Amino acid sequence: MSVVAQSLIWGVRRRTIVSDVSFKVVRGETLGLIGPNGSGKSSLLRLLAGLKRPISGRVEINGQDIAQVPRKALSRQVAFVQQSAATDTNVTVADVVRLGRTPHRSALAGWSDGDEAAVAHALDRVDMASRKRQSWQTLSGGERQRVHIARALAQAPQVLFLDEPTNHLDIHHQIEILRMVRDLDLTSIIALHDLNLAAMFCDRIVVLEAGAVRACGTPDAVLTQETLHDVFRVKAHIVPTPEAHRPHIRFSPE
Repeated sequence: MSVVAQSLIWGVRRRTIVSDVSFKVVRGETLGLIGPNGSGKSSLLRLLAGLKRPISGRVEINGQDIAQVPRKALSRQVAFVQQSAATDTNVTVADVVRLGRTPHRSALAGWSDGDEAAVAHALDRVDMASRKRQSWQTLSGGERQRVHIARALAQAPQVLFLDEPTNHLDIHHQIEILRMVRDLDLTSIIALHDLNLAAMFCDRIVVLEAGAVRACGTPDAVLTQETLHDVFRVKAHIVPTPEAHRPHIRFSPE
């Protein structure tokens, strides 16, 4: 499914946080959102996923204004993975992932073989199948993040929104999670802090600055020395990687 943002504006208490943002994500594309802290990445993701309503502008998924789509119908199309979530309830890993099946079940429907297969497949994709009976409370921060992603995958979405999905993960699982997301047959929009991971795994990148789009394009077009200096206030050298034909950023300590 394609995702289109049209002139999105949103803010609180007269402070504009998302400022006239427009772009399009085509079906199957992985789009990265990057920008300094406070640039509006998380707020924009929530607008795109329908978790916030814009002051003006609209979001279309597959040509349909999401403001006109009932909440349950929308949740069968899109899934959102937030930065972190906590619960004091004593539940297992499998219990958490089963929540992803909620949009596909009616109030009176029993648990089906299809539901169980979707949960098992999602756990396997994030390398947590062996932990399915383990208590949620005993997991590390990185393991919890992988379970949240499994819950989103169990939802069987066509569009996946992820807000800093690599937080708390070691480098192996950062790479594995982003490779998995990139290789899924769905449209993904990911907010990331690590610019090299964005360059490595995203088809295109949107750079946000003070809530507005500063640049949008392929990693090699967007991740320039000028943009990094002006937006992120850092000096860096951009080096192409021959094996992947992707830019690699070497930050200067000066």
